[in-house]
Amino acid sequence: MKLFKPREIVMPGEGVAMLADAIRRVEQPSRRAFLQRSLSLGGLSLLTGCSADSQESIETALGAISRLNDRAQAFLFDPARLAPTYPESMITRPFPFNAYYGEDEVRSIDGAAWRLELSGLIGARKPWTLAQLRALPQQSQVTRHICVEGWSAIGKWGGVPFAHFLRLVGADLGAKYVGFKCADDYFTSIDMATALHPQTLMALSYDGQPLPPRYGFPMKLRMPTKLGYKNPKHIQAIFVTNAYPGGYWEDQGYNWFGGS
Repeated sequence: MKLFKPREIVMPGEGVAMLADAIRRVEQPSRRAFLQRSLSLGGLSLLTGCSADSQESIETALGAISRLNDRAQAFLFDPARLAPTYPESMITRPFPFNAYYGEDEVRSIDGAAWRLELSGLIGARKPWTLAQLRALPQQSQVTRHICVEGWSAIGKWGGVPFAHFLRLVGADLGAKYVGFKCADDYFTSIDMATALHPQTLMALSYDGQPLPPRYGFPMKLRMPTKLGYKNPKHIQAIFVTNAYPGGYWEDQGYNWFGGS
């Protein structure tokens, strides 16, 4: 199948100016890079219908592209298809720290006092301690973390299969969304199909040791089928819902589905 290259796209002068203006007006650097990759043939055709001096119309077009990408990714997602795994010899050392704040601002959490709160469409909503989670069946994976900023790293994660936990607490597996609230004020949400994917882990360890604070102690969600910003750290609460929950970066323009 022949792929179109940017120089093969023929647009009227107004459309070229529109595209340049749209990219200029996206303020966040990471969001700008993300949206530039989203401006495919379909995105260009949407933008040519905008007014060049209208920030609102440009943002509307960009939002439409993002929603189209979400629907396409959800349609193509195969809940039975596994992400690649790697030998431990390929682990990236040290595994990079990544967050919307600096490493000197990593949250300090008392693991003994920590409780995982559950709400929404869940039958058994009692809080869980770290010790109780560690007592559940565990599995490990050596998978690649892919960041929207363009880098990737391979790490070894261990923890509770999220599908097992959701069934254990009586979550409504027919619901649309699973949301997460974190101790570092981060929040995000995922689709139920990804929540039930066999490689989606409630990660409690990294490289055979308890999960370090820089990687999300006491628990993060590890999903090799999602981009890095969809993998929340320092999780304090999980909820299941049919109402769209959004997310920290998603509310600023990132694709919600965020598949890798």
